[in-house]
Amino acid sequence: MVYGLARRELRPKVPLCPGEGEKHRLTSLEGLAALSLDALSSVAYGPEAIVLALVAAGTGALTATLPVTLAIVFLLATLVVSYGQVIAVHPDGGGAYAVAEKDLGPTAALLGAASLVVDYVLTVAVSLAAGADALASAFPSLARDKLLVCLVGLALLTVVNLRGVTESARVLMLPTALFVAAILGVVVVDLLRSHPAATVGTHLSFPAHESLGLLLILKAFSSGCSALTGVEAIANAVPTFRTPRVRRAQRTELMLGALLGVMLIGLAVLIRRDHVAPRGDVTVLAQLTAGAFGTGWLYYATNLIVTLVLLLAANTSFGGLPVLMSLLARDHRLPHLFGLRAERPVYRYGVAALALTAALLLLATDADTHRLIPLFAIGVFIGFTLSQLGLVLHWTRGKPDGWKHRALINGTGAVLTTLAGVILLTTKFLEGAWVVVVAVPLLMLLFARIQRYYTAVGEELGLGRVPAPPDRRGASLVIVPLGEVSKLARHALGAALALGDEVVAVAVHADPDKRRALRAAWDRWNPGVRLDVIDSPHRSLVQPVVDYVRRAARDGRQVAVLIPEVEPRHRRYEILQNQRGLLLATVLRSRTDVVVCLLPYRLDL
Repeated sequence: MVYGLARRELRPKVPLCPGEGEKHRLTSLEGLAALSLDALSSVAYGPEAIVLALVAAGTGALTATLPVTLAIVFLLATLVVSYGQVIAVHPDGGGAYAVAEKDLGPTAALLGAASLVVDYVLTVAVSLAAGADALASAFPSLARDKLLVCLVGLALLTVVNLRGVTESARVLMLPTALFVAAILGVVVVDLLRSHPAATVGTHLSFPAHESLGLLLILKAFSSGCSALTGVEAIANAVPTFRTPRVRRAQRTELMLGALLGVMLIGLAVLIRRDHVAPRGDVTVLAQLTAGAFGTGWLYYATNLIVTLVLLLAANTSFGGLPVLMSLLARDHRLPHLFGLRAERPVYRYGVAALALTAALLLLATDADTHRLIPLFAIGVFIGFTLSQLGLVLHWTRGKPDGWKHRALINGTGAVLTTLAGVILLTTKFLEGAWVVVVAVPLLMLLFARIQRYYTAVGEELGLGRVPAPPDRRGASLVIVPLGEVSKLARHALGAALALGDEVVAVAVHADPDKRRALRAAWDRWNPGVRLDVIDSPHRSLVQPVVDYVRRAARDGRQVAVLIPEVEPRHRRYEILQNQRGLLLATVLRSRTDVVVCLLPYRLDL
């Protein structure tokens, strides 16, 4: 004991898989960095959406920015408290799809899944478009190429995620901290100034064509609600936190709400005090940044940080949507290929589907952030409402201690998010919200039809039931299409003899001289396998073999066709090989019920 040589209890050390163990899970600060970028980065476009709505009544109406923002922050506080309840009830992850499936039934689950798919796709599009706006504010020459910038950023994210390079919370902590420091720095420094340090952008005139009434206030509120996107991400990922998971996740949710609320109110105060109106080629956030820091290096650094964080916020969807699609595939609501993972833990079909959909959306809207925002928030509020309603039903069914108080919290959240969603839908319907109204039911119908198909397939295949003993159809026959005597023929016949009771080689030739030469070479070789040579006057290869196979399988005999294929070692030589084997295999599978096998013969070239 004195010399530190006391015997220790020997325990076998089992190596952990990647992602296992507490050290790989998130602390509260790491969770804030990894899961809150979508929500925190919304300050880059949420306040601007409010300003663009209010300026329809003239620049004097911008004084209403602060009251509208305060209403949004009140809704944010309600959501934060409500999602704290979601975290406690669903410590295994409380996504809208999982909550609806458990508490609200299959129809609500389909609605939750459809809204999440729309939300994830629009998160990518909006974040990239807002990032391009921030970049163009620092470098005006890029203003005309915002769509190209978005597509390049999307391509970069797609390549990175297809290669399986996952984001690390520790890596994200630095850009998150820089972003929060930059935004709070803008607020504090600008408040300390008596007037803006600099003005950027070109002047635009905004004659009033609407009155500042209730309808315009509701439009501004609905536009600004885009700043609430991503609040649910922490509740969706509770299992990624270290123990005690629920407490850490709730603490992270509170930190997110506090930071986002302070930034939104601070920016709204500056907009009201400095009468910040939209200007050409710059964002509202860029104007506030110039007002605080001037147009020196801090201005460019802040815009670049905002661009980087928006790019990382777009990347969160590449981690979320492919996983959701794999869950839908597991529940037979999407094609099962979306549940396949590559050697790296990547759902590549889901990544590709997200990238393609986001690209089409960016092309359709010309990467215009303000055309995308009306589509963005509606899907988010559907998920908000489903999560809160699911919790209300959970409390009323179980009735634990204090259930009325908890149900009141979640019920209030459900009512507020429903009202916000209805306001969004009615005020933004003609501005693009109708697309979501059409897309969500179509996705629900798609999920339901796919599930119905898989159910019917399961019934026809008798899945879950013990089948009758297999039928014996006599001796099996293996047919090997060949062209000439070679090592390839030897390789194919050797494999065929190991597979079936009887093997027949089949060759198709239109030239009588070639038929005789093949027969003579076969007799000299004498492999112990019968050779049938088919005459093809029209020089067709596929159809004569198909007809031969059909005749062989006519009496119900078990027939297999073994097609040898030459495979070069280098891909650049593949185009030099004929593809008749693949064509024959495709036709046989579509026109017959025989077993079709492709046998590779790998070259050293």
